[in-house]
Amino acid sequence: MRNTKQKKLVYDIIYSTYDHLDAKSIYNKAKLEMPSISLATVYRILNELCNMGKVLRIATDNEDHFDRIDTKHAHFICNKCNKIIDIFDYTLKYKMNDNIVYNYDLVFHGICNDCKRNEV
Repeated sequence: MRNTKQKKLVYDIIYSTYDHLDAKSIYNKAKLEMPSISLATVYRILNELCNMGKVLRIATDNEDHFDRIDTKHAHFICNKCNKIIDIFDYTLKYKMNDNIVYNYDLVFHGICNDCKRNEV
């Protein structure tokens, strides 16, 4: 994969925030700096970055979101508002029967505190 100005821009946008941006949000930010970039190019770059292991794809019911890969963490996705929350402090104990684990993705689904408060 070639390193292009477009690819660097998309990568920098993802790594400049702890928000879990979707492709259209990334495209809108990229367009401000590089008006000629297309949405198709952003999608292609996102797929390449995910395949290379440089960016994490978080699949939700609505659309995929993208996250930086700098520290291992899990995600919580609210079933009502689709908010994605990083979870850094969790304990995972599982006997792997001498298998070797190279990577894992952990996603919790439920109702976030904001939606829970709004139900009352």
